[in-house]
Amino acid sequence: MKIYPKITLVGAGPGDPELLTLKGARALRTADAVFYDALVDDRMLHHTRPEAPKIFVGKRAGQHRMKQEAINELLVQYARSHGHAVRLKGGDAFVFGRGQEEVAFARSQGIEVDVIPGISSCIALPELQHVPPTCRGYSESFWVLTGTTRSGELSGDIQLAAQSTATVIVLMGMRKAEAIAQLFAEAGKSQLPALVISKGSTEDERRLLCTVAELPGRMAQARLERPGLLVFGEVVRLHPDWDYAAIAHAEQLKERA
Repeated sequence: MKIYPKITLVGAGPGDPELLTLKGARALRTADAVFYDALVDDRMLHHTRPEAPKIFVGKRAGQHRMKQEAINELLVQYARSHGHAVRLKGGDAFVFGRGQEEVAFARSQGIEVDVIPGISSCIALPELQHVPPTCRGYSESFWVLTGTTRSGELSGDIQLAAQSTATVIVLMGMRKAEAIAQLFAEAGKSQLPALVISKGSTEDERRLLCTVAELPGRMAQARLERPGLLVFGEVVRLHPDWDYAAIAHAEQLKERA
């Protein structure tokens, strides 16, 4: 039987397996091989055919099971040997996901590529907390940034974002939360509301509401786990528990005094 090689990049969404798109699920059902990340819920693999190989190429911050170049090569290899290879990536493949590198390599090898967007955590996780990225009277725009650049340094764009009135959403910034909070404080925003979401949309989700000034200490106390994201902006006041969280924290401070 003649094999027609093809690769499909599928965004798996922020974590909850039910947030996989219908089109993404359809691609998994037709896959001849699937490559999936560490942030992908295993239940999404239930959409695949039993005989289709499922290859784990998990990648977390600082814990790469396989180098990107090796993943690129394997995708092409399996597309040629099996047919339809699906690359299942957490969130959206093109939002800090290196999806473009995989597309470019596959095309350079003459392989047909389709892209199925995923629901990005940068929008989905705040919204699941009832915090809109934009809202009339609160924020006219929002920034989405990475907390850690390719070199491991803090992104210089965060300093620019901290000076704006926009909602600022930082992915992969948990380890640098203190430095990020310092930039906002230096911009005169120590009392700006902040929201931290750990393992969003999963059964292990945790969240923290506080001000920029409180952020480093509260995060250290809570010991939130990665992956997670940070949200800075007036829209955080729209969280249903914002007033309750602020009052509860104030009472805790009084008790300690």
